[in-house]
Formats: sequence, structure tokens, C-alpha cells
Amino acid sequence: MTTARPMRADARRNHERIVAVAREAFAEHGVEASLDEIARRAEVGPGTLYRHFPQRQALMEAVYRDDVAGLSRRAQELLDEYPPGDALAQWLREQVDYLVRRRGLASTLKATLGPDSETFAACKAMLTGAASALLTAGQEAGVVRSDLTPRDVLVLAHGIGTAAEAAPDSFETLLGVAVEGLRAR
Repeated sequence: MTTARPMRADARRNHERIVAVAREAFAEHGVEASLDEIARRAEVGPGTLYRHFPQRQALMEAVYRDDVAGLSRRAQELLDEYPPGDALAQWLREQVDYLVRRRGLASTLKATLGPDSETFAACKAMLTGAASALLTAGQEAGVVRSDLTPRDVLVLAHGIGTAAEAAPDSFETLLGVAVEGLRAR
């Protein structure tokens, strides 16, 4: 059995820079953003980009996983910063905002990878863990409904994100209604 060698520091920096630039490019131009332009903006050659990400899909997966990991980490940061109910509301806001800004990335990946892919399973596990931590804290504090599950919170965020794409002016109203609906009675 062979184990993968750890990435050299310069290769890791290139990888991280490519992912960061791709995130910006996908936000600006959608998932069809030019890979050559991403390489140029990341200050690497096209060969370096393709060594790290042999296909566009691999780069999209890396951006998506990195984004979801950031959203998941954010849950604990918010719990450390705010009371549980406010932390859940803020995380829901950030998750919906992410869904609206990154429209197309997840749907394109689902179309190419399928919803049961390893990437989606890993991302779902991260988001479920984050939602669970926030929900549990809010429920234990008595400020969030006890009948909610992490899946409910994730489905709610997805629904608001989808609706906000179609009617961006409704974002705040929809989010306010959702947050109010999460509160314990």
C-alpha cells in the first residue's frame, strides 16, 4: 500500500491560491470562467493549474468543498460570538447568502457528479454537523424549537436561497420569516 506524500509548501500555496482565485472567478463569471484566466490571476502557469486540477470539475469540487468547510467552521465561530439563537440566525443568513452568490456551482456539480457523489456526501456531513451544533445549542438554551432537525434547517436555507435567486428583493423578508419560525414558542 502506498500513501500519498504530503504536498510541498510551494505546491500547497499554489493549490490554495488557485482555489481562492477560482472562487472569485466563478462568482464573477459563473462556472464557465476561463481556466487560463484563473491561472493567470493566480500567477501560475496553465500547467500548474492542470497538475493540481486535471479537469474543470476537479477545480469546481475543490472550491465547493472549501466553501462548505468554511461555512461549517463558521458555525462554531458564531456560537463563540453570539447567543445560540442569534448564532443560528446569522449562520442561516450566511448560508443563504452563499447559496445566492454561488448559484450554479452546486447544480453544475450535481449534474456532473450526481447527488450521491463522495463530494456531496462529505459536504452534507459537514453542513449537517454545523447545523446540528447550532440547533442543539439553541434548543438547549430554550430559544429554538425542539421539533427541528439539522435537515430541516438545511432544507429551509436551500429553499430561501432558491427563492431569493428568483426574487432578490425578498431575501430579507424571507429570512426574517424563517428565523422567526425557528424560535421556540
